[in-house]
Amino acid sequence: MTETRKRVLLAKPRGYCAGVDRAVQTVEEALKLYGAPIYVRKQIVHNKHVVSTLEARGAIFVEENEEVPEGSTVIFSAHGVAPEVYEQAKQRSLKAIDATCPLVTKVHHEARRFASEDYDILLIGHEGHEEVIGTAGEAPAHIQLVDGPDGVDKVTVRDPNKVVWLSQTTLSVDETMETVARLKTRLPLLQSPPSDDICYATQNRQHVVKEIAPECDVVLVVGSRNSSNSVRLVEVALDGGARAGHLIDYASEIQEEWLEGATTVGVTSGASVPEDLVTQVLDHLAERGFADVTEVTTAEERLTFSLPQELKRDMKAAAAARNA
Repeated sequence: MTETRKRVLLAKPRGYCAGVDRAVQTVEEALKLYGAPIYVRKQIVHNKHVVSTLEARGAIFVEENEEVPEGSTVIFSAHGVAPEVYEQAKQRSLKAIDATCPLVTKVHHEARRFASEDYDILLIGHEGHEEVIGTAGEAPAHIQLVDGPDGVDKVTVRDPNKVVWLSQTTLSVDETMETVARLKTRLPLLQSPPSDDICYATQNRQHVVKEIAPECDVVLVVGSRNSSNSVRLVEVALDGGARAGHLIDYASEIQEEWLEGATTVGVTSGASVPEDLVTQVLDHLAERGFADVTEVTTAEERLTFSLPQELKRDMKAAAAARNA
């Protein structure tokens, strides 16, 4: 008998999106420019490895501005913050650098605009997620959270003619559309955001996982448990036909029984995961006979975001001083 060929289907796009890349670079450049310690409010991105690596370089992660010594530099995470957080930073004379993903900032702008026009805003997202807290803080009197399709029945609005939905950027596209469809059965005049709120990277990573899932005995998603987009990838894999799906931070977390009887393993990573963690997973699988790797590509990503203005200005000034 010939042994069944073992293989890996490697999803692309995977890993860092433009917003995460910008946020991590912001902390790295701030450490170079200002020196350690640099304070970061919340995890800069939702990845255990990235956070511990930056901590080793001198970043100090805090929950709130009150933990930052007065007059120090603080970086706001990629997930965005409510206006009151900026005000708190000003009161403590903190030098604030905003590393919010520009696609999250876009949702904040939408929230402010619709609130100024006196709309009720239905924010589709997960309760307690930092991005949702930040967006809701832009117009708390106008925004109510809808946490998935099951949250639709709790919605109440003042005027069914003036209602719009917005969403967290890292949700499952399919579940969000199901929530919107259910909302529209109750609110037929519900308006949509001017452009899709779920970010391009989230959609791209989900799309390629849907492509490979039907062929996979197991899909391994590299990502942390507090990463919404990583958790969604496991759900998408299972919904798409994969027989099993697991979320792991490191290759060492792969359990041998997951691979027993498997011939095809899918591998992808969340939008806040560095590529070296994926490489370690591929090495781990190769040692167990899964050396045949086929990369499945459904989109090419070329988007980049420039660093925050506050940081760019100081970097430019420092360069000019060195050259003077």
